[in-house]
Amino acid sequence: MILFVNALTVIDFSYLCNKRGAVGESWIVDLTLHGKLNEESMVLDFGLVKKQIKGIIDQCIDHKLAIGNQINGQVENHGDYTTLDCTFGDDHHLAMSAPNQAFCLIDADVVNEQSVIEFLIATIMPQLPSNIEKIEIELKPEHSKSFYYHYSHGLKKHDGNCQRIIHGHRSQIGIALDGMAMPRLQKQWADKWQDIYLATAEDQIQAPQLQHISAKENDHCFAYTAAQGYFEMAISKERCDILPIDTTVECIAGYLAEQVKAQHPDNDVKVTAYEGVAKGSICYA
Repeated sequence: MILFVNALTVIDFSYLCNKRGAVGESWIVDLTLHGKLNEESMVLDFGLVKKQIKGIIDQCIDHKLAIGNQINGQVENHGDYTTLDCTFGDDHHLAMSAPNQAFCLIDADVVNEQSVIEFLIATIMPQLPSNIEKIEIELKPEHSKSFYYHYSHGLKKHDGNCQRIIHGHRSQIGIALDGMAMPRLQKQWADKWQDIYLATAEDQIQAPQLQHISAKENDHCFAYTAAQGYFEMAISKERCDILPIDTTVECIAGYLAEQVKAQHPDNDVKVTAYEGVAKGSICYA
Protein backbone atom coordinates (compact mmCIF):
# COMPACT_ATOMS: atom_id res chain seq x y z
CA MET A 1 0.00 0.00 0.00
CA ILE A 2 1.20 3.51 -0.82
CA LEU A 3 0.52 6.75 1.05
CA PHE A 4 1.63 10.13 -0.27
CA VAL A 5 1.74 13.66 1.12
CA ASN A 6 2.64 16.39 -1.34
CA ALA A 7 4.16 19.62 -0.02
CA LEU A 8 4.64 18.09 3.42
CA THR A 9 6.96 20.94 4.35
CA VAL A 10 9.53 23.34 2.93
CA ILE A 11 13.21 23.15 3.80
CA ASP A 12 14.70 26.64 4.14
CA PHE A 13 18.45 26.28 4.61
CA SER A 14 21.85 27.10 3.16
CA TYR A 15 24.40 24.67 1.81
CA LEU A 16 28.11 25.07 1.24
CA CYS A 17 29.34 24.94 -2.36
CA ASN A 18 32.99 25.08 -3.39
CA LYS A 19 32.10 27.36 -6.30
CA ARG A 20 29.29 29.51 -4.90
CA GLY A 21 29.90 29.58 -1.15
CA ALA A 22 26.88 29.56 1.16
CA VAL A 23 23.84 29.11 -1.08
CA GLY A 24 20.41 29.86 0.34
CA GLU A 25 17.82 27.32 -0.78
CA SER A 26 14.14 26.49 -0.37
CA TRP A 27 12.91 23.04 -1.37
CA ILE A 28 9.37 21.71 -1.24
CA VAL A 29 9.24 18.20 0.23
CA ASP A 30 6.94 15.57 -1.33
CA LEU A 31 6.77 12.28 0.61
CA THR A 32 5.64 8.78 -0.35
CA LEU A 33 5.42 5.87 2.12
CA HIS A 34 5.24 2.20 1.13
CA GLY A 35 4.06 -0.35 3.67
CA LYS A 36 1.44 -2.62 5.13
CA LEU A 37 -1.74 -1.48 6.82
CA ASN A 38 -1.51 -1.20 10.60
CA GLU A 39 -4.21 -2.07 13.16
CA GLU A 40 -5.98 1.17 12.24
CA SER A 41 -6.12 0.09 8.56
CA MET A 42 -3.66 2.82 7.68
CA VAL A 43 -0.07 2.94 6.51
CA LEU A 44 0.40 5.90 8.86
CA ASP A 45 -2.05 8.45 10.16
CA PHE A 46 -1.79 11.71 8.21
CA GLY A 47 -1.58 13.57 11.50
CA LEU A 48 1.54 11.62 12.45
CA VAL A 49 3.04 12.12 9.01
CA LYS A 50 2.62 15.87 9.29
CA LYS A 51 3.76 16.02 12.91
CA GLN A 52 6.41 13.33 13.27
CA ILE A 53 8.10 13.24 9.86
CA LYS A 54 7.92 17.00 9.35
CA GLY A 55 9.41 17.38 12.82
CA ILE A 56 12.33 15.09 11.97
CA ILE A 57 13.05 17.04 8.78
CA ASP A 58 12.84 20.38 10.55
CA GLN A 59 15.17 19.20 13.30
CA CYS A 60 17.87 17.69 11.10
CA ILE A 61 18.30 20.23 8.29
CA ASP A 62 15.82 23.13 8.27
CA HIS A 63 17.37 26.56 8.99
CA LYS A 64 20.89 25.12 9.11
CA LEU A 65 24.08 25.29 7.05
CA ALA A 66 24.49 21.93 5.31
CA ILE A 67 28.06 20.83 4.60
CA GLY A 68 29.30 17.84 2.59
CA ASN A 69 32.62 16.02 2.84
CA GLN A 70 34.51 17.60 -0.06
CA ILE A 71 34.82 21.23 0.99
CA ASN A 72 37.87 23.44 0.54
CA GLY A 73 38.46 23.81 4.24
CA GLN A 74 37.83 22.36 7.67
CA VAL A 75 34.97 21.77 10.06
CA GLU A 76 35.95 21.25 13.70
CA ASN A 77 33.85 20.44 16.74
CA HIS A 78 34.78 22.09 20.04
CA GLY A 79 32.22 20.56 22.38
CA ASP A 80 29.32 23.00 22.54
CA TYR A 81 30.14 24.73 19.28
CA THR A 82 31.52 23.98 15.83
CA THR A 83 33.77 26.06 13.58
CA LEU A 84 34.05 26.23 9.81
CA ASP A 85 36.87 27.77 7.79
CA CYS A 86 36.88 27.42 4.00
CA THR A 87 37.54 29.05 0.66
CA PHE A 88 35.31 28.98 -2.40
CA GLY A 89 35.10 30.37 -5.90
CA ASP A 90 37.88 32.80 -6.83
CA ASP A 91 39.65 32.56 -3.47
CA HIS A 92 36.70 33.90 -1.47
CA HIS A 93 36.70 33.14 2.25
CA LEU A 94 34.03 32.03 4.71
CA ALA A 95 34.45 31.24 8.40
CA MET A 96 31.77 30.57 10.97
CA SER A 97 31.43 29.59 14.61
CA ALA A 98 28.06 28.58 16.00
CA PRO A 99 26.31 26.15 18.34
CA ASN A 100 26.34 22.62 16.96
CA GLN A 101 22.66 22.68 16.00
CA ALA A 102 23.35 25.38 13.40
CA PHE A 103 25.22 22.84 11.23
CA CYS A 104 24.01 19.85 9.23
CA LEU A 105 26.87 17.53 8.25
CA ILE A 106 25.98 15.28 5.33
CA ASP A 107 28.08 12.21 4.54
CA ALA A 108 28.34 12.88 0.80
CA ASP A 109 30.87 14.59 -1.42
CA VAL A 110 28.55 17.50 -2.20
CA VAL A 111 25.20 18.78 -1.02
CA ASN A 112 22.52 18.51 -3.71
CA GLU A 113 18.98 17.20 -4.06
CA GLN A 114 20.06 13.55 -4.24
CA SER A 115 22.46 13.62 -1.30
CA VAL A 116 19.91 15.45 0.87
CA ILE A 117 17.22 12.91 -0.11
CA GLU A 118 19.50 10.03 0.90
CA PHE A 119 20.37 11.81 4.14
CA LEU A 120 16.71 12.41 5.00
CA ILE A 121 15.66 8.83 4.23
CA ALA A 122 18.47 7.45 6.39
CA THR A 123 17.46 9.78 9.22
CA ILE A 124 13.69 9.22 9.01
CA MET A 125 13.37 5.46 8.40
CA PRO A 126 14.69 4.23 11.80
CA GLN A 127 12.11 6.42 13.55
CA LEU A 128 9.06 5.06 11.69
CA PRO A 129 6.76 2.12 12.64
CA SER A 130 7.83 -1.32 11.45
CA ASN A 131 4.93 -1.65 8.97
CA ILE A 132 6.53 1.02 6.76
CA GLU A 133 8.88 -0.70 4.34
CA LYS A 134 10.18 2.17 2.23
CA ILE A 135 9.89 5.90 1.85
CA GLU A 136 10.52 8.09 -1.16
CA ILE A 137 11.22 11.82 -1.07
CA GLU A 138 11.21 14.39 -3.83
CA LEU A 139 12.77 17.82 -3.30
CA LYS A 140 11.86 20.61 -5.70
CA PRO A 141 12.04 24.39 -5.85
CA GLU A 142 8.95 26.50 -6.21
CA HIS A 143 7.91 27.21 -9.79
CA SER A 144 9.18 30.73 -10.41
CA LYS A 145 6.88 33.33 -11.93
CA SER A 146 9.54 36.04 -11.71
CA PHE A 147 13.28 36.39 -11.15
CA TYR A 148 14.67 34.97 -7.91
CA TYR A 149 17.85 35.01 -5.87
CA HIS A 150 19.54 32.78 -3.29
CA TYR A 151 20.50 34.51 -0.04
CA SER A 152 21.73 33.61 3.42
CA HIS A 153 21.28 35.58 6.64
CA GLY A 154 20.75 35.32 10.39
CA LEU A 155 18.25 37.04 12.68
CA LYS A 156 19.62 37.45 16.20
CA LYS A 157 16.31 38.74 17.60
CA HIS A 158 14.35 35.70 16.45
CA ASP A 159 13.28 33.22 19.14
CA GLY A 160 13.33 30.29 16.72
CA ASN A 161 15.86 28.81 14.33
CA CYS A 162 16.06 31.93 12.13
CA GLN A 163 18.64 33.18 14.64
CA ARG A 164 21.21 30.78 13.15
CA ILE A 165 23.75 33.02 11.47
CA ILE A 166 23.96 31.21 8.11
CA HIS A 167 20.67 29.82 6.87
CA GLY A 168 18.87 30.91 3.76
CA HIS A 169 16.17 30.91 1.16
CA ARG A 170 15.54 30.82 -2.58
CA SER A 171 13.25 33.79 -3.05
CA GLN A 172 11.34 35.37 -5.87
CA ILE A 173 11.19 39.14 -6.15
CA GLY A 174 8.44 41.32 -7.57
CA ILE A 175 8.84 45.01 -8.45
CA ALA A 176 6.12 47.14 -10.05
CA LEU A 177 5.98 50.80 -11.06
CA ASP A 178 2.56 52.39 -11.31
CA GLY A 179 0.99 48.95 -11.21
CA MET A 180 3.09 47.51 -14.03
CA ALA A 181 5.57 44.68 -13.39
CA MET A 182 9.16 45.63 -14.12
CA PRO A 183 11.16 42.53 -15.09
CA ARG A 184 14.26 44.63 -15.73
CA LEU A 185 14.34 45.84 -12.11
CA GLN A 186 13.53 42.38 -10.80
CA LYS A 187 16.46 40.94 -12.72
CA GLN A 188 18.74 43.77 -11.58
CA TRP A 189 18.17 42.97 -7.92
CA ALA A 190 18.11 39.20 -8.42
CA ASP A 191 21.53 39.43 -10.11
CA LYS A 192 22.88 41.78 -7.43
CA TRP A 193 21.85 39.44 -4.62
CA GLN A 194 22.52 36.06 -6.23
CA ASP A 195 24.22 33.83 -3.60
CA ILE A 196 24.63 36.84 -1.31
CA TYR A 197 24.97 37.04 2.44
CA LEU A 198 22.64 39.78 3.72
CA ALA A 199 24.03 41.18 6.95
CA THR A 200 22.72 43.70 9.47
CA ALA A 201 24.97 46.70 10.08
CA GLU A 202 24.61 46.60 13.87
CA ASP A 203 26.01 43.04 13.91
CA GLN A 204 29.29 44.06 12.27
CA ILE A 205 32.46 43.80 14.36
CA GLN A 206 36.18 44.18 13.75
CA ALA A 207 38.32 41.12 13.02
CA PRO A 208 40.21 41.23 16.38
CA GLN A 209 36.87 40.86 18.18
CA LEU A 210 36.28 37.38 16.73
CA GLN A 211 36.52 34.76 19.48
CA HIS A 212 36.73 31.37 17.74
CA ILE A 213 37.62 32.01 14.08
CA SER A 214 40.04 34.11 12.05
CA ALA A 215 39.29 36.59 9.30
CA LYS A 216 41.23 37.39 6.16
CA GLU A 217 42.19 40.90 5.12
CA ASN A 218 39.28 41.31 2.73
CA ASP A 219 36.57 40.01 5.08
CA HIS A 220 33.59 41.56 6.76
CA CYS A 221 33.00 40.17 10.26
CA PHE A 222 29.78 39.77 12.23
CA ALA A 223 28.83 38.40 15.64
CA TYR A 224 25.91 38.27 18.04
CA THR A 225 24.55 36.36 21.01
CA ALA A 226 21.04 34.94 20.60
CA ALA A 227 18.84 32.53 22.55
CA GLN A 228 20.66 29.46 21.16
CA GLY A 229 24.14 30.83 21.90
CA TYR A 230 27.01 32.82 20.42
CA PHE A 231 27.36 33.15 16.64
CA GLU A 232 30.13 34.73 14.59
CA MET A 233 31.29 34.71 10.99
CA ALA A 234 33.72 36.25 8.52
CA ILE A 235 33.05 36.47 4.79
CA SER A 236 34.71 38.07 1.77
CA LYS A 237 33.37 41.58 1.23
CA GLU A 238 32.41 40.82 -2.37
CA ARG A 239 29.94 38.14 -1.22
CA CYS A 240 28.18 40.26 1.39
CA ASP A 241 25.75 43.18 1.40
CA ILE A 242 25.45 45.08 4.68
CA LEU A 243 21.99 46.58 5.20
CA PRO A 244 21.00 49.24 7.78
CA ILE A 245 18.13 47.04 8.93
CA ASP A 246 17.33 43.61 10.29
CA THR A 247 17.09 41.19 7.38
CA THR A 248 13.55 40.01 8.03
CA VAL A 249 11.48 39.74 4.87
CA GLU A 250 9.42 42.73 6.00
CA CYS A 251 12.54 44.89 6.33
CA ILE A 252 13.96 43.58 3.04
CA ALA A 253 10.72 44.58 1.28
CA GLY A 254 10.90 48.04 2.84
CA TYR A 255 14.57 48.47 1.96
CA LEU A 256 14.02 47.46 -1.66
CA ALA A 257 11.03 49.77 -1.96
CA GLU A 258 13.13 52.69 -0.70
CA GLN A 259 15.96 51.90 -3.12
CA VAL A 260 13.62 51.62 -6.10
CA LYS A 261 11.73 54.78 -5.09
CA ALA A 262 15.01 56.72 -4.95
CA GLN A 263 15.65 55.73 -8.58
CA HIS A 264 12.03 56.37 -9.67
CA PRO A 265 10.71 59.17 -7.44
CA ASP A 266 7.81 60.02 -9.74
CA ASN A 267 6.38 56.50 -9.80
CA ASP A 268 4.30 54.50 -7.34
CA VAL A 269 6.47 51.58 -6.24
CA LYS A 270 5.33 48.16 -5.11
CA VAL A 271 7.82 45.54 -3.93
CA THR A 272 6.87 41.95 -3.20
CA ALA A 273 9.67 40.22 -1.31
CA TYR A 274 9.45 36.48 -0.71
CA GLU A 275 11.00 34.40 2.04
CA GLY A 276 11.28 30.99 0.45
CA VAL A 277 8.02 29.46 -0.77
CA ALA A 278 4.56 31.07 -0.72
CA LYS A 279 5.26 33.61 2.02
CA GLY A 280 6.67 37.09 2.11
CA SER A 281 5.94 40.78 2.49
CA ILE A 282 4.64 43.65 0.34
CA CYS A 283 5.74 47.25 0.65
CA TYR A 284 4.59 50.38 -1.19
CA ALA A 285 6.57 53.59 -1.66
